[in-house]
Amino acid sequence: MYDRIGLKGMVFHAHHGVFPAEKEFGQPFSVDLDLYLDLKPAGQSDNLAEGVDYSQVYEVVRKLVTQGTFSLIEALAEAIAASILDGFPRVKEVAVRVRKPQVPLPGLLDYAEVEIKRERG
Repeated sequence: MYDRIGLKGMVFHAHHGVFPAEKEFGQPFSVDLDLYLDLKPAGQSDNLAEGVDYSQVYEVVRKLVTQGTFSLIEALAEAIAASILDGFPRVKEVAVRVRKPQVPLPGLLDYAEVEIKRERG
């Protein structure tokens, strides 16, 4: 059983979607992360090197969301999860939620959301 660090409500303007207008004009996307790891070493030492630097995690997510182009938010979520697990060896599991508020549907909808959970192999 692991401890959890949450980064909630990261919002970025990006160009993901199936339709050409979505890729051309873009829209906001919201990302939540739950990072699962043993926080006891960081808690006992009060040393960032024993934990995870949130600013580095944020930057990885920001670059993927704003510099990549995905048709599906499922693919964006997979890319985020893989990058977190590859880049932060202390993280044992990650949950990623991606929300797309401006879904081109013929009715009212707050947002579409994908949530995935991945763990270190």
